[in-house]
Amino acid sequence: MRYQSYQDLPPLAGITSLEDAAKPGLSVENCVSRLKRLHWAFRRLHQIFVHRLVSEPVYELKMGFSLHAHYCAEHAAALRKRVAEMREPPLGLDHAPDAALEIFFDEILSSPDSASLLAGVYLHAVPALQAALRAYIEETHPLVDHPSLRVCRFALLEVDEMAAYGAKCVAQTDAAAGENPREHRAGWEALLERLLAQSGSLDGTAERLPGTPVKFHSDAPYTFDPVPKRDERFGDPYNMGVHAEAFLYDEKMPVEAKPLMLYYKRLREIDVPEVIAAILAQTSGKPWDYSVDLTRQLWDEARHAMMGEVGFVRAGIDWRAYVPINFTWSLALNTQVGPLERHAVLYFIEQGLMPKTGKRFEWEVALASGDAFAGLAQDFDWADEVLHARIGRDWYVKEMGDTKRAIAYGDECWSRVLIDWEKYRSEGLTQHSNWWRPLYLEWCRIHHKEADPLAAGFETNYSAKRADLRELSISG
Repeated sequence: MRYQSYQDLPPLAGITSLEDAAKPGLSVENCVSRLKRLHWAFRRLHQIFVHRLVSEPVYELKMGFSLHAHYCAEHAAALRKRVAEMREPPLGLDHAPDAALEIFFDEILSSPDSASLLAGVYLHAVPALQAALRAYIEETHPLVDHPSLRVCRFALLEVDEMAAYGAKCVAQTDAAAGENPREHRAGWEALLERLLAQSGSLDGTAERLPGTPVKFHSDAPYTFDPVPKRDERFGDPYNMGVHAEAFLYDEKMPVEAKPLMLYYKRLREIDVPEVIAAILAQTSGKPWDYSVDLTRQLWDEARHAMMGEVGFVRAGIDWRAYVPINFTWSLALNTQVGPLERHAVLYFIEQGLMPKTGKRFEWEVALASGDAFAGLAQDFDWADEVLHARIGRDWYVKEMGDTKRAIAYGDECWSRVLIDWEKYRSEGLTQHSNWWRPLYLEWCRIHHKEADPLAAGFETNYSAKRADLRELSISG
């Protein structure tokens, strides 16, 4: 019998043909088994990106890890939701589905250096995840399992993006090594392939390679490193010689120069992903939605840093030659207080950004400067901070009980964090040089502007009371 749709309109909402829909597909049990393993892969990759972000010195990789952690958190959440819809409560989703697969991810997490980490993630884990997603899309029934199909299709789009980024990173990093680093990693990479084979591939559908899984780098327990690292382009990371907020809030300073300080502030936000990553890495017992929300905030803060980077490039300034981006905030928070205290400080500072003297002020300054990109960046920066305040209310404030208590505790924690600029100078870590003047004069030269004497002579008085500087940093 030939079945014909009305006026030959596409049948079945256009998702497949009647012929393909009449074919059998994977059972609910089979689908759930595969989806759980896909979920576990995203969850473990999220852990790897978050745990290795802080100690990764290369800025571009920090930013890439921030984005990919966000992707993994979102896709793990979507898979958890889908599994719960399939007669299967999400019990067991927080446990490894296979011992060999667990060691596979442990080995990558414990990679001894950036090159090995990149190879493990982007030459082995991500390609295995790609293959598993493609197989699921190809083999599941396009009609009866359409909700899972959508989840996997959306995930594959971003996993493909991750794979392309990672392949370029591995190629460039290996080329820069000046030798054949894959020879040194050959045994370890062979171990990763063997572990995948012993687990029956990432989705568990292949015949399992017999044998007991063995460990190499993960033989010793992995230890999270909370100390932020920066690459050699970030000279003088202890420098606190210029207080951007003092310049921005000074009405006597020329407004057309203020985007330079805004770009510095945005690029300086590299340290916020480092703090949020440490919160996530050292917090346990939270629902997955907690990781989803905080990782979204982590990625937003990384975006803000890259907005500053773009702003300097657009202004014709090589920030690496003029602007020391310090890491004193993330260093102090990650080494002096615990994860709850860090979240308290983060929320307390965010509350100072909500009034009209906070993010709205920066946006208005950017608009008044005539710098279109500065205005756009600050517009979205402000919007993001509103979301971050909501995330703080949902997770930190609820844990504290009420807003008043949450703010008071954040204030108390922030007061205990010691960013000892004088100690940094006395120990020879920095001279706290005033880098603003050469930056400003170079900007004037590039844009054929006459230097404003007040702007060129701007200098922060760092003999001021610490409390005064603290208030400026909160307001900014």
